[in-house]
Amino acid sequence: MASGSEVALVPTVIGTFRVVYHQRTVQVVDLLERGVEQTGPPTDARPVARFPAGSPPAQLREYFSGRRKGFDLLVDPLGTKFDQEVWKSLFAIPPGTTVSYGELAKRSGHAGSARAVGGAVGRNPIPIVIPCHRVVGEHGDLTGFGLGLWRKRWLLQHEGSWPLKSGTVDGPPDRAQRTLDGALGPRRHPA
Repeated sequence: MASGSEVALVPTVIGTFRVVYHQRTVQVVDLLERGVEQTGPPTDARPVARFPAGSPPAQLREYFSGRRKGFDLLVDPLGTKFDQEVWKSLFAIPPGTTVSYGELAKRSGHAGSARAVGGAVGRNPIPIVIPCHRVVGEHGDLTGFGLGLWRKRWLLQHEGSWPLKSGTVDGPPDRAQRTLDGALGPRRHPA
C-alpha cells in the first residue's frame, strides 16, 4: 500500500466498511463483520475520523445515502494481470445495470472463461467501488457475493436494477417480465 495511506470506518445500512486509501485512490474496501476486518489491518495507514468532501469515505457515505450513483475515484487493487483485466472491466459497469459472468469475460478479453472471471470477481478487494455486485448469472440469476447475497440484492435494489426495473423485492406482477432471480410471473406468498 502507498506510503501515507489513510483508513476510515464508514457505517452504512448494510454494515460498517473499512476504506484504505491514499488521496483519491482506493486500495481496499473491507466489510467489518462483528467488528473484525476481513483482510487484516493495514500496518502503515493513518486512521481518520473526518471525511473531507470528495474523499473515498465521503463518496461511499454519499452512495449509501442516495446522494451519489457512481464514484469519482481511482482504484489501486493488488492482483494478478488476469484479475486486473477483469477488475478494469468491472469498474466500467455503470450503476443501474448488470452483466453476466460470460459477458464480463468477453468484455475483459477472456471470452469462454466465465468461471475464471468469476474467481477474479470473488477476489475483488474493492467491492462496491469496483462493482462486483453488478455481475449476475447467465440467465439473470442472483449468484455468489462475498459480502452475502442479501447485501448484493440490497445494492442492486439501491441502484434500481433489482428486480429488473420493477421496484419491489417481490418482483413484477407482469408474467412477461423476468426478475434477476429468473422467476416468471407472480410469486406465491404463504398464507
